[in-house]
Amino acid sequence: MSDNADTILITGGRVYDHDGDTDRPARADILIVGDRIEAVAADLAGRLAAEGAEGGRPIGTIIDARDRLVLPGLVNAHYHSHDTLLKGCFETIPRETWLLNALPPNYSRRSPAELRARTLLGAVECLRAGITTVQDMVTLAPMDAADVDVVLSAYAEAGIRCVFSLQTGDVHGAKVTPFWEELFPAHVVGGLSGVVATEAAAEALAGEIMALHARFAGRHRAITWGLAPSSPERSSPAFLRALARLSAEAGLPVFTHIYESRATTLIARQKFADWGGSLVGYLDAHGLLGPRTSLAHGVWMQPSEIRRIAEAGASVVLNPVGNLKTRSGIAPIGRYVDAGINLGLGCDNNSCSDAQNLFQAMKAFAGLPAVSNVVSDRPIARDAVMAATEGGARALGLGGSVGRIRPGYKADLTLLDINDPALVPLNSAARQVVFSECGRSVDTVIVDGRVVVRDGAVTTVDTVALRHEIEALMDSLRTEIAAVSARTEALRPHLAEAHRRTWAAPLEVHSYVGRDPMDA
Repeated sequence: MSDNADTILITGGRVYDHDGDTDRPARADILIVGDRIEAVAADLAGRLAAEGAEGGRPIGTIIDARDRLVLPGLVNAHYHSHDTLLKGCFETIPRETWLLNALPPNYSRRSPAELRARTLLGAVECLRAGITTVQDMVTLAPMDAADVDVVLSAYAEAGIRCVFSLQTGDVHGAKVTPFWEELFPAHVVGGLSGVVATEAAAEALAGEIMALHARFAGRHRAITWGLAPSSPERSSPAFLRALARLSAEAGLPVFTHIYESRATTLIARQKFADWGGSLVGYLDAHGLLGPRTSLAHGVWMQPSEIRRIAEAGASVVLNPVGNLKTRSGIAPIGRYVDAGINLGLGCDNNSCSDAQNLFQAMKAFAGLPAVSNVVSDRPIARDAVMAATEGGARALGLGGSVGRIRPGYKADLTLLDINDPALVPLNSAARQVVFSECGRSVDTVIVDGRVVVRDGAVTTVDTVALRHEIEALMDSLRTEIAAVSARTEALRPHLAEAHRRTWAAPLEVHSYVGRDPMDA
């Protein structure tokens, strides 16, 4: 293999096509020129060789893919880089307890060295698992231009595609978590912010976000921007209206969490009666339910809300592995598929899923409906691959340029070694990618026309040096993790009582294994 950043020819691979034979994909050659796919055809290599003999275009890099399954690059459509260094820190704990242990407002401001290292580590893990695009909904506390610059530069260094957004909100987390203000001592409530710690004026906060967008947008070719109100309940009507206006003016996608846990669902019924107790209705009333909107989680969604999302053309990004770790329940995956909603898949935080691995997410996506009492033949394996590629791309505003292997699309590709036992014999590419593969067979990854993983190793980052750098940084971080965990432990009686009351309150939806009232 020789290197030339301008032209790559991939020869003889089994090229996965969502509309073709997803069991035994046909063999084809792929020509990449610059950052895009120029041609996909069975006899392309021969034609180009003949043209080359006659003085045609020289090929800089030739990749022999006869033993490779070529997939569209995987799209991690919901991810947070801010807690990459916290993987392995927590057992399965309720989401509301996890928030207090894991998220940036609970910690001091991080150093530029730590910001860079954690961003690189997350990107490296994604690339090694065949992920070519991430939607990073990052919380920076404080939201500072210098810190934004560090994160974006790290993504450019790693060579992964990123749709970047700053997670924000203008409603204090304790105000919209059931029973917290009632049960917790008054002197600690102010520190229980969870995701966001600001109550800034809505227009000022939106203006600050757009000022950062104006400063950095377009600086790195493979990095685009979105808007990220943390969740509907953590956003005032004024803030949602401001973001809806900015999204329309700048054409920016909008990412938010919704109905992630029973607590977030109960608060909708308790405090959003003006919108029918519906967070979907609340978003819609303020201009933020439409084709540019991506709703993460959606575990506790009502059938009427699913229909409303489908009618609006919004996307849902499911995070089944993280939802299991935070005891949040099982999303109505089959209902979303049957409703025709565009679905993406995410790996969520490293402190609640502990892995940036879409093979895990695909397997959970395809398997969990079988134990959630939804009578549907869907999803099937092919749906999972779609959600992990083109569905995710659409959810991020990248539809038509990412997620398929087609001329004109961005050259984002993942090549799997079909000599790996997970793919031998190759009876069904779709089913074995979803049910057999774990990421072990990822051999080559191309992002934006650049080889960033070769022979299973990341080419853009010295991963050994990065590990040593992170180990040095962990000395101070571990001390702070212990202090934060001790603070949360001291609140255990209050958290337990809030959790008990949340479960005692009636809800008309059910998202756990067992009898679902909606199916009665």
